[in-house]
Amino acid sequence: MSRARVARRIAAGAAYGGGGIGLLGAATVGVVLAEVQLAKRSVGNGGHGAPPRADGRYGSALAGLGGPGAEPLRFAMLGDSTAAGLGVHRSRQTPAALLASGLAAVAERPVDLRVVAKAGAQSDDLDRQVTLVLSDETGWVPDVCVIMIGANDVTHRMPPTRSVRLLSAAVRRLRTAGAEVVVGTCPDLGTIEPVYQPLRWLARRVSRQLAAAQTIGVVEQGGRTVSLGDLLGPEFAANPRELFGPDNYHPSAEGYATAAMAVLPTLCAALGLWPEEERPDASRREGFLPVARAAARAASEGGTEVAGAMRSGPRGPWALLKRRRRRRIQAPDPAPIP
Repeated sequence: MSRARVARRIAAGAAYGGGGIGLLGAATVGVVLAEVQLAKRSVGNGGHGAPPRADGRYGSALAGLGGPGAEPLRFAMLGDSTAAGLGVHRSRQTPAALLASGLAAVAERPVDLRVVAKAGAQSDDLDRQVTLVLSDETGWVPDVCVIMIGANDVTHRMPPTRSVRLLSAAVRRLRTAGAEVVVGTCPDLGTIEPVYQPLRWLARRVSRQLAAAQTIGVVEQGGRTVSLGDLLGPEFAANPRELFGPDNYHPSAEGYATAAMAVLPTLCAALGLWPEEERPDASRREGFLPVARAAARAASEGGTEVAGAMRSGPRGPWALLKRRRRRRIQAPDPAPIP
């Protein structure tokens, strides 16, 4: 069965309350469980504590450049340990700080960042995180949110239909509140060094299928997705010593910078700030596709964006697949203003 068809079935099950679709055949479960136990002995022994706090105001020196009365942009980061920046020691090295700094530079306005991502979170924690974001006593409501989630859903064997249903509900709540939403989909877990065959092949297959299904669910709720294949994908496989952190699972500072560069163009485009045409560029293999096909293609190529285009077409909803040019993100302020 093609990845697009599997993703469509998972998304449909999530939308209509269907049961979980087994992405791993029953005959492989015993092998997978044995390999997981081997992998756990090697993964997660990097001695990480809590991720550094990155909340605060970035780009304070840009106040006033956005025009008279321009208020700081409000940006919230949700998700798991990758969103929180587990594995680095300085707040400025976290993906949230890198994205806030990059957004401030592009917008020429300060950015107020709030991070509610939690290490170890699965998609069932998103409801709590969204509530934290939307129930601020000061009335703080984000202009834009980034969610990175999915890896723990795979490793804890959450049914993919439930995973997508929970993510879609979170996106819907944030969009209803008026926030733009960008989701970094499940990374390619098949490149983690301590994971051996056949689990490596199965992990890649399952994580990419979940990423494609996440894309369908997010786009249907008015959000955008960026494939994080680059996060644990080809670049990491080629440069594991540089891009993975001490535990061989979470990214290093350079790895987080690579992921942030992939997400920043879409983050800015969601707010109408990215200096590129929104129309597809045929020379970059961009175009309008049925959403399931766009999702399947994006899952195989890190850094690829998918956004809603037409609500209906000959084969259902259509999406725009973009491969935006990346820009290196400058190091953020050494210490954000609380």
